[in-house]
Amino acid sequence: MVRVPDGVAPDLSHLHPAVRDAARLPAKERVELIRADRWIGYPRAVETVARLETLLRWPDKERMPNLLLVGPTNNGKSMIVEKFRRGHLPRTEADREHIPVLCVQMPSEPSVLRFYTALLAALGAPLQPRRRLAEVEQVSLSLLRATGVRMLVIDELHNVLAGQGNSRREFLNLLRFLGNELRIPIIGVGTREAYLAVRSDDQLENRFEPVVLPLWSTGAATLSLLASFAAALPLQRQSRIATEDMARYLLARSEGTIGELTRLLTTAAIAAVNSGEESITHRALAMAEYAGPTERRRLFERELL
Repeated sequence: MVRVPDGVAPDLSHLHPAVRDAARLPAKERVELIRADRWIGYPRAVETVARLETLLRWPDKERMPNLLLVGPTNNGKSMIVEKFRRGHLPRTEADREHIPVLCVQMPSEPSVLRFYTALLAALGAPLQPRRRLAEVEQVSLSLLRATGVRMLVIDELHNVLAGQGNSRREFLNLLRFLGNELRIPIIGVGTREAYLAVRSDDQLENRFEPVVLPLWSTGAATLSLLASFAAALPLQRQSRIATEDMARYLLARSEGTIGELTRLLTTAAIAAVNSGEESITHRALAMAEYAGPTERRRLFERELL
């Protein structure tokens, strides 16, 4: 371990210019910054945000294009959607709220009524009990038009497979109905099961273009991602993690998802600050308070015995 001598300014040229001031802060403040969410604009994420921007500006047509963002759990889908949403936050215009992008989560027990209820909650509308489906549908459509919604994002779309055959078909019909009625792009977000649900309906499969976020593997894209992390974490020494050996090690521990990789690197960076290591090394990674998904599952199962 090499500490920066007291009174000597550390060389921070390994960091992105926007991060260098943060790297000069006391350890406690840097740990809080490390724990905060951060956007790492790797190519596929940037491309997906750009595609969403294109769809948002799409001219009004009878059949609008839709997109299906598919990938394993904890692999960056929600972060991409949130990055895009933050660029189009609700605003007040002429004494009414304007919501360009509306995000709603598919209920765990899917039904048309529960979905409309979730949609009204996302719009901030007061919920009145015991309304009939036809009434809830008309109120939802009216509010979607009144608030100027230009894109509807449905997260956890794979939950549609949790429904029985009839409710599943009803919801897939609802997707078609909303697209036809509102003439806005619909973005589905979910795991592989979301694609299977859409693929079960020929008309929907033709309307939704899939964008896949696969598990990460060793290669140039992962090395670039690791280099971005190293430049974004406010550590006072260079983290040499953008190597093939380190990539294999990190991917093995995180099991290939960017969410787990972020968690591993975050805990290692915190260990590096607290220990004075000041860079992500094998020593810092060994000290990190992190267990991968399989290890966490084994620890939990062992506790149950």
